[in-house]
Amino acid sequence: MLTHEFPPIGGGGAKVIEDLCRGLSLRGHELQVLTTHLNGLPKIEQNEKMSIRRIACGRQVPYRARFIEMARFVMKGFFEGISLVRTWQPDIIHVHFAVPAGALGLALSAYTGVPFFMTVHGGDVPGGAPEKTAAWFHWIYPFTPLIWRSAKRVVAVSEHTRQLALQHYPVNVEVIRNGFEFKCPSPEEVRVGEPPQVIWAGRFMPEKNPLQVVRTLAELRDLDWTCVMIGDGPERSRVEREIVRWELQSRFTIPGWVEQNKVMDWFAKSDVLFMPSFSEGLPIAGLQGLAMGLAVVATRVGGFVDLVDPLQNGFLIENANSNGFREPLRTLLTDREKLKSFRQASFQVANRFDIHQMIQAYDDLLSEMVEIN
Repeated sequence: MLTHEFPPIGGGGAKVIEDLCRGLSLRGHELQVLTTHLNGLPKIEQNEKMSIRRIACGRQVPYRARFIEMARFVMKGFFEGISLVRTWQPDIIHVHFAVPAGALGLALSAYTGVPFFMTVHGGDVPGGAPEKTAAWFHWIYPFTPLIWRSAKRVVAVSEHTRQLALQHYPVNVEVIRNGFEFKCPSPEEVRVGEPPQVIWAGRFMPEKNPLQVVRTLAELRDLDWTCVMIGDGPERSRVEREIVRWELQSRFTIPGWVEQNKVMDWFAKSDVLFMPSFSEGLPIAGLQGLAMGLAVVATRVGGFVDLVDPLQNGFLIENANSNGFREPLRTLLTDREKLKSFRQASFQVANRFDIHQMIQAYDDLLSEMVEIN
């Protein structure tokens, strides 16, 4: 398994990869994970069926990968990977993220003859996260089609990501939706907060549009609400200044980058997931919100189209830089019965994303590839 992000490094996609690895190992698969090292983490972690090897690439922060760090992951990972292939003799190389791990998977497969397949998550597809990767793809796009053509199979985490990929790469792309392990209360147990709590979670990056959260809620400061924004990143200081500008310090909580169990504790205390993103794949924050039965107000981008049944469990807004979020939020914050109804409906939507369905789909794919190989 090749991935430049693996918990505690990375965002929602990294968490999905970790859950997939653990699920496959419990089903008897043996896995070696090659990923990126961060100061304070062990270089090697060994479980019964899974080993995690972290490569020193100069990674500085868990929430963002610089281009030079990804390049080092490819170069150093190549030599580490060759050694592993020779001594461990894997059947399959599974790549997560076409960039950068796709390049590493292609190189290892070409050198060793071990086939590779690839899961793409959204930001690694041209146009998937233009605010973050447009400049990169301007330079690397001439080289990426070879990666896609060489992969034995290509999997996208949502139909939106698949359609985006097909605009750029004429290969067969199948969909295996990201899954999440739901340990949630029953819909009958839903209790709306006093006051209702709005939550945002992710990297404080421009494409996640965290400033819009503060600006929209500032327009609703006449209502009773609190808000928690979980995560870290370069936009955090701007968000904190914006909160001070509107004198909303008593309404907002920013706990920073927290462990996964703490993230779910915050979700369990919340009522509305507010995600005004410019771009998304299949957002794990959205799945976490469904798991806790939250109403969702989000931009109509990426996998949110799969997560929200409009006017049933949430609202989808066309323009991330607009006032369109204000009235849906006002409706949910002032109509407790509607908010409760939306929250109960989210539990039904959550059933589409059961983690066991995801693991079974990958298990079937791996078995098929090994048999053919």
